[in-house]
Amino acid sequence: MARCIMVQGTMSGAGKSLLATALCRIFRQDGLRVAPFKSQNMALNSYITRDGLEMGRAQVAQAEAAGREPDVRMNPVLLKPSSDTGSQLIVNGEVRGQYRAAEYFKMKKSLVPEILRAYESLAAENDVIVLEGAGSPVELNLRAGDIVNMDFALYARCPVLLAADIRRGGAFAALYGTLALLAPEERALVKGLIVNDFYGDAASFGEGRRMLEEICGVPVLGVVPHLDLRLEDEDALPGQNALTREALAALVPRGMSAEAFQAAQFDLLADALEKALDMDALMKILEGGAK
Repeated sequence: MARCIMVQGTMSGAGKSLLATALCRIFRQDGLRVAPFKSQNMALNSYITRDGLEMGRAQVAQAEAAGREPDVRMNPVLLKPSSDTGSQLIVNGEVRGQYRAAEYFKMKKSLVPEILRAYESLAAENDVIVLEGAGSPVELNLRAGDIVNMDFALYARCPVLLAADIRRGGAFAALYGTLALLAPEERALVKGLIVNDFYGDAASFGEGRRMLEEICGVPVLGVVPHLDLRLEDEDALPGQNALTREALAALVPRGMSAEAFQAAQFDLLADALEKALDMDALMKILEGGAK
């Protein structure tokens, strides 16, 4: 069975997808067979696999960073919003129907067996699975129906890295508050904190790092700088423009293939993360699992 590590965030837009993409690339560069996994994704944009099935684009990018063919098992449940209160439900790459939010909340636990089959089959074929959570793990009104954050981490006995976007403000409160709202058995899975999207000299955050470790009781694995890379955005946050695969095509230098350009961007991302994080500590977390 594969070793696993999960990236969760204190909120949507904390950088989970990018961090998971970087880990997929790093582990691939280390010669490991690695696959991404996100049990449930919500996104407007999707990707059609070679066999005609549909999955979230973030897991496609992560698969490509890992040198793997995109596979719907990497994202068994995809929700494509069709209104403020409803989404199209796609399971294992195929449309299951249209659901209002309340309807989906009542039935989504019935999808767990299919999610577990997808995960277990990937875990049987790989050395490492890099999991990604969704939103925040402590949206208390939604906890009963969790199939993507801490409930899944507990099932997989998966160590968790918790990331906060310091550029958007409130990183101390977000990290401390998230840990405070987790149940004891969930909090025990959080093995490292990541301060993401830092502008300026990360060394200047030394005192902040010490304070975070003191109040949270969890080591800070690193401070990741703001990265200006040309990688596809799954969806844009309000007020932002998504960098789509089509828009990226126009940025490819003349004489270079789109695949080579993307591979170079993945390598830059992996290099930046390896410099920012305590990789020895991260590998010990991966090897130690949920212990």
